[in-house]
Amino acid sequence: MLPDDLRIIESQLGRAPRGVVDIAHRCACGAPDVVRTEPRLSDGTPFPTSYYLTCPRLASAIGTLESQGVMREMEARLHTDHDLAAQYRKAHEHYLIKREELGHVEEIAGISAGGMPDRVKCLHVLAGHALAAGPGVNPLGDEVLKLVGQYWKGSSCAPGPVAAIDCGTNSIRILIADVDEHGTLIEHAREMRIVRLGEGVDSTGEFSQAALERTFAACDEYKTFIDAYGVKSVRFVATSASRDVSNRAAFVQGVHQRLGVTPEVITGNEEAELSFLGAVRGLQNLQSPVLVVDIGGGSTEFVLGDVSERVMIETSVSVNVGCVRMTERHLVTDPPTRVQIAAVEADIAAAFDEAACTIDFSKAKTVVGVAGTVTTVSAMALGLDAYVPETIHGSTLSLGQIEELTGVLLEMTRAERAALPFMHEGRVDVIGGGALVLRELARRTNPVSIQVSEYDILDGIVYRLAGTGS
Repeated sequence: MLPDDLRIIESQLGRAPRGVVDIAHRCACGAPDVVRTEPRLSDGTPFPTSYYLTCPRLASAIGTLESQGVMREMEARLHTDHDLAAQYRKAHEHYLIKREELGHVEEIAGISAGGMPDRVKCLHVLAGHALAAGPGVNPLGDEVLKLVGQYWKGSSCAPGPVAAIDCGTNSIRILIADVDEHGTLIEHAREMRIVRLGEGVDSTGEFSQAALERTFAACDEYKTFIDAYGVKSVRFVATSASRDVSNRAAFVQGVHQRLGVTPEVITGNEEAELSFLGAVRGLQNLQSPVLVVDIGGGSTEFVLGDVSERVMIETSVSVNVGCVRMTERHLVTDPPTRVQIAAVEADIAAAFDEAACTIDFSKAKTVVGVAGTVTTVSAMALGLDAYVPETIHGSTLSLGQIEELTGVLLEMTRAERAALPFMHEGRVDVIGGGALVLRELARRTNPVSIQVSEYDILDGIVYRLAGTGS
């Protein structure tokens, strides 16, 4: 549970939450919508509702169902549908087992909630249980959620502009945008600052003071954007390194003081879904399966999915090779030596072999590359006199182009790379390491060319924050 969650829950309920243990489920926008509660409150009161629904929009939609007599109809079916009744009793038993994990309360022993196992007294309880436990556990809770449908779709849980911040190993980026009623993203601001938060982490296990100061300075700047655009909701997603470093508390506290939000290390599954959702936005004629590859500073993420009817993730994996990590570990001279390059190639090949245990590269009919390495190499292939996102987005890179440009970049000195008109100053030192990762991707997926996307996890976060459920 994040520190901001209790504040959000209090706003949802209109009162201070009681007995919250953790977040049992989150809305598509990232906010809590079901909390797990203690079976005995701090004042000694027994509290049987282990999964408590907090989302006001969902609660309102369920209240409408209750007013339409859905509870009576469901309860009547329990007396005639023996399979349904058996499943409902299992849901009751599951509820009791999960609550007992939090402690035994004699006064409510054997009593679950919502009317289970024989009656239907509260659809909110059944829906909360279904969200927390997942599909197939509470049959009537699943029915409630199906009847409600995508209650978040088409309007925002926090009306007005929203902000997504992605803090990676190399850069910190912000996107401020609205999503209209048609699901179209209306961009207000998109900024990136190279802060090298992960500088030296591979060897020291902590964020350096200089890296923290650079990151906090960027946060101060982003706060002015957030205020200027009247942002209603902010989500800050951080690199997994922020979970593992020894001075994590300093990072979390510094961000929270400046932005009022807590850096969140999301699960690999959610990161994959958000990255995929953002990356495919605005690209035309995509053939499924689509492989989205995000080459970051410390890691590279692979997501295989389908976009033929709606976005569906098949599988995903992350490996620990990225432009910063490879540069710091091996590419230490200017320009790097053949021995150093060979060491990077060996690390990358091993990482791709690891990824291939999860991702079948041969299945991809479309490959989409995102993040600064891919877009910078595309700008180089296009011969641009400046970095032009509109031109880069939707461009393609062949294996031959990537092979040639990777070789050129590795032979250049730092001064020569810095002189390239499209090269961001923060990418000058690490582009060689990133290009080697990109080259391995092109080799593994050849003859499919790589389609370049300027959109990524930031766009996916905004869609979710805006409550579109895309």
